[in-house]
Amino acid sequence: MPVTVIRNADWAIVWQAQPGRHVYMRGVDVAFDGSTITHVGMNYAGPADRIVEGGKRMVMPGLVNLHSHPEHEPAYRGVREEHGLPNMYMSGLFERSQAFYATDDAFRAASAEFAYCELLKSGVTTLIDISPAWDGWAELLAKSGLRAFLAPGYASGRWKLENDFELKYSWDEQVGKERFEAALKLIDAAVRHPSGRLSGVVSPMQIDTCTADLLRASHAAAQDRKLPFTVHIAQGVSEVMEMLRRHGKTPIQWAAEQGLLGPSTILGHAIFLDSHSWVRWWTKSDLKLIADNGATVAHCPTPFVRYGQILENFGDYLRAGVNMGIGTDTTPHNMLEEMRKAAILARVAARDINTVTTADMLHAATVGGANAVLRQDLGRLAPGMKADVVVVDLEVSDMQPARDPLRSLVYHAAERAVRDVFIDGRQVVADFKVLTLDQADAAGRLAEAQARMLAAARQRDYKGRSADEIVPLSLPLVC
Repeated sequence: MPVTVIRNADWAIVWQAQPGRHVYMRGVDVAFDGSTITHVGMNYAGPADRIVEGGKRMVMPGLVNLHSHPEHEPAYRGVREEHGLPNMYMSGLFERSQAFYATDDAFRAASAEFAYCELLKSGVTTLIDISPAWDGWAELLAKSGLRAFLAPGYASGRWKLENDFELKYSWDEQVGKERFEAALKLIDAAVRHPSGRLSGVVSPMQIDTCTADLLRASHAAAQDRKLPFTVHIAQGVSEVMEMLRRHGKTPIQWAAEQGLLGPSTILGHAIFLDSHSWVRWWTKSDLKLIADNGATVAHCPTPFVRYGQILENFGDYLRAGVNMGIGTDTTPHNMLEEMRKAAILARVAARDINTVTTADMLHAATVGGANAVLRQDLGRLAPGMKADVVVVDLEVSDMQPARDPLRSLVYHAAERAVRDVFIDGRQVVADFKVLTLDQADAAGRLAEAQARMLAAARQRDYKGRSADEIVPLSLPLVC
């Protein structure tokens, strides 16, 4: 296998197995033989088929994104940013998912390719892609070079709105079972994919749209395959109120009762716990249940802060013993921006600058995510780990002065400083450009796809409104 050496890196973020933390090192060589890191340290003396000069560069582990929806979220640009219903606790999720939907597989392919480029350019090397199954999905992910976990979604029912204040459901349990079986076939095929970079996550879509039987069967299927299990949960106050109406328990409490929590479980969002200021339920057990069962929370701050909602708070979850990870969920699929928002919003929620650190955010976006997908060989820059490596350009003006390059990256430069990305030892981003996909071409196809989605809104919206009536432009169009 070809050996690549990043020689004399100015800075490197290196994993120390004991005591289990990321640390800085300076003036180090990073070598990887094919898909595996073989050396991190000074004075590498082994063979080298390719040498990358590390001067004015920072080398770091690739980021692990635990929650994303690439097949449709990019089409929500100009639609989602200020869309929400005050009568549904400010959330626009239920109305939007009914009115605006991916119309066809060409739509999904354009949206996904665009998102994969955003992800790669922000240093993501491992991704959980939660999407309805579509033709060409696995092939596009393999082409992208990402290390990807396909999470084909399915449910026993779907949300249905007849007005702007009451959440209803339309149920078809048989369809849910059929799509569950189809999802397992797709996951099994992904695990066998010749690229060696694809796997799967068992993903019933939402705690409130799936029957208990479907959820338990899904969790068992994940356990049998030794794969992660994920579900959207505690993502909206309307959902919490519905689960309390049905069961007299919060979504987290009911999930625990069904045996769904555990070390291989990834909870999508888990924001509205019983202790949250928007819920204030009489129990105060949700956070402890998550921690005691060893489940992971995939935190995606952007979609919620647009509604005026925040996790309360990231630091409290960490101190309770919850394994925390980061996801992008919506557009832009920019992992570095999510890290920055997660840190700042935690401090706002806690009214305490010390509730989280930048090191906490990096840990969540690397090791926390790797642990959640049951991969101890990801998210760490150390010998024996997978060669998923990001090279940051310290000469980019947004990084300077680079006294503390991780802070410069997270709080200032973000994706603008991500120069090179290697996944499984293969370079997929070079000189700031994605090598495996064509974002410009995808953008053109995405614009056409969005137009089809907007044109179909009147037929899908519960009031029969046009897209412009549901989500007016941010400024008046006068000519």
